[in-house]
Amino acid sequence: MPIKNGAEYIQSLRGRKLKVYLFGELVKEPVDHPMIRPSINAVAETYDLAVEEPELASAKSSLSGIQVNRFLHIAESAQDLVNQNRMQRKLGQLTGTCFQRCVGMDALNSLYSTTFEIDQKHGTQYHKRLIEFIKMVQRENLVIGGAMTDVKGDRSLSPSQQEDPDMFVHITKRDSKGVYITGAKAHQTGCINSHWIIVMPTMRLKAEDKDYAIVGAIPVDAPGITYIYGRQSCDTRSMEGGEIDAGNVMYSGQEAMVIFKDVFIPNELIFMDGEYEFASMLVERFTCYHRRSYVCKTGLGDVLIGAAAAIADYNGVANASHIKDKLVEMTYLNEAIFGAGIASSYMAHKTASGNWQNDDMLANVCKHSVTRFPYEIGRMAQDIAGGLMVTMPSEKEFRSPETGPLLEKYLKGRKGVSTENRMRILRLIENMTLGRNAVGYLTESMHGAGSPQAQRIQIARQMQLEYKKKAAKKLANVKEGEAAETAPEQSDYFDKIFGTKDKKKVK
Repeated sequence: MPIKNGAEYIQSLRGRKLKVYLFGELVKEPVDHPMIRPSINAVAETYDLAVEEPELASAKSSLSGIQVNRFLHIAESAQDLVNQNRMQRKLGQLTGTCFQRCVGMDALNSLYSTTFEIDQKHGTQYHKRLIEFIKMVQRENLVIGGAMTDVKGDRSLSPSQQEDPDMFVHITKRDSKGVYITGAKAHQTGCINSHWIIVMPTMRLKAEDKDYAIVGAIPVDAPGITYIYGRQSCDTRSMEGGEIDAGNVMYSGQEAMVIFKDVFIPNELIFMDGEYEFASMLVERFTCYHRRSYVCKTGLGDVLIGAAAAIADYNGVANASHIKDKLVEMTYLNEAIFGAGIASSYMAHKTASGNWQNDDMLANVCKHSVTRFPYEIGRMAQDIAGGLMVTMPSEKEFRSPETGPLLEKYLKGRKGVSTENRMRILRLIENMTLGRNAVGYLTESMHGAGSPQAQRIQIARQMQLEYKKKAAKKLANVKEGEAAETAPEQSDYFDKIFGTKDKKKVK
């Protein structure tokens, strides 16, 4: 039976006997661990939103013929990609954290077109296998995690040059039924909260790296997988009881290291096996999807802007001109991110496989903005909040019969605002800019889907400087060589902007 809602999703995670380590100890049941449960709650919201707003968070799949969660949908139009962005922003507003399903969604879509093109060249059956896998997870309504980032070891060396070959996930042996892989993936978002993990290469590969060119789907509870849970700032506050100090008691993100030791992938779940020349295509298409998926941070930005406005009100300074100006600036930065991301989706094109790929230049502009703007939004939220955000006594002090009345008196804001509500908003701002969910809002913004230099490289590749120089020289009536003879030709990128299909000359 398919999972219908968030409650059923949470129940589906029970009793899987995962090998999860936290604080050096094996976790008996991750669902019930107070540090892990908030991240599970965040994923559950992706199910409930599909029930409450099906037009936003679900779509009719032409593969399975049923209405499916949008995180499992293969984009069949530019509007599908736009709706992904709208859904991502809404979920950011609902959770104030990372809801952990974007990697899987973007992995499925990038693999859809890449496997099609591998099959065209090599006569393989990867695309057909992938479609059958997608139809299965759509019918059962499962969570897919994507595992791309290897631990890398010596970054100056390729995978096959590493002293320890396990620094990149690779095939260790094979038989007639499939392959076995060993290695580790770092920073894996929502991996423990997923049902399946899709393992992918992390970089361009060469012929000697053929054993590292492996893509396959693996159940999260497959034998040979060990998970080591990642720490987050202030994460143990969720184990202290109470609500205020956690800042966001209901939701959090999740990152873990995933270690594979001779983990089996059957042939029917292998979607690349040695086709090393397609590794770069897969990585570039995945990062193209995923970098515009970072519009999810605008939902978190909405929450932080709201918290900053609320604390200004609680402090009695909501009408101060500098406060209003900061809120305007925060909103401008947040909408600039969203504008680039959703424009990338609107400027999508249809691939040879039939699904739709968003625009790469605008995706990289979106993600590069995300590496900067959330930090500035966070800085201004801290500015508005004041120093009490990080020096405020604990909730236990507030609940104490001895110190509680003193804090009730001396931490009060403007008339009509409860001291407790003021404390709650301050802790939420701390949580999102310094605490546990600063991972989902700030650190992920910097390093997720590639650090800033990765976007700059892609932007540099697509700057179209020669085209722009010719356009400028034509208007200035510069006469030099061929530039005096011909008008500049449009690039593919500008063809999309101008709505032209052929390489027309600018008139």
